[in-house]
Amino acid sequence: MLETKTQRQSDRRSEILDAAERCFARAGFHRASMQDICGEAAMSPGNLYRYFPSKEALIAGICERNRAEAVASFVLVDAAPEFFEGLAGLARHHLVDRTQDEVALCSEIMAESRRHPDIAKLYQDIEKDIRDRIAGMLKQAAGRDEIRQDVNLDAAASVLMLLGDGMSWRRSVDPNFDPEKVLPLILAMVRGLLAKPDDEAPARGEKS
Repeated sequence: MLETKTQRQSDRRSEILDAAERCFARAGFHRASMQDICGEAAMSPGNLYRYFPSKEALIAGICERNRAEAVASFVLVDAAPEFFEGLAGLARHHLVDRTQDEVALCSEIMAESRRHPDIAKLYQDIEKDIRDRIAGMLKQAAGRDEIRQDVNLDAAASVLMLLGDGMSWRRSVDPNFDPEKVLPLILAMVRGLLAKPDDEAPARGEKS
């Protein structure tokens, strides 16, 4: 009985976050009201406030869910037979396959982190967590002799995040931007940065 109730509460929280994401992506954090979110979630204000007492709490919930999803996506690299193939799958997942609403929401979170100290701290913590995980992924690949070892891998992790942030921002502001066309060039740049000198062939799954 307790497990059923807990699962039901978890499902309801997820439904509220889904509704909030749609509202925030459509109208922005400041124009979307809690009443809008209640309507989107088909829930009374009193019931919604039991789960999330404020818009800031909703933003924090979305950020934490995004962090969990990002962490889980690293399995794409671990499961791939070759590092650059796995990296290409990870890049496609985050930079191409995400919906426009998801991309727009990420831009809203980045902008809100400039205005709200609590959101800024949460955003920075998540960014550090993801950067550390990327650096760890690169160091493991270097340990397996899949990539060059004479590159500052912590700095390389920051470069990968910069490329990802740039792609996401461009998608959010330019309706004519086609990430499908740009991704092969991004992957070629990353390969040029990380591949060993004797490993110039494109990885499987990458377009030449």
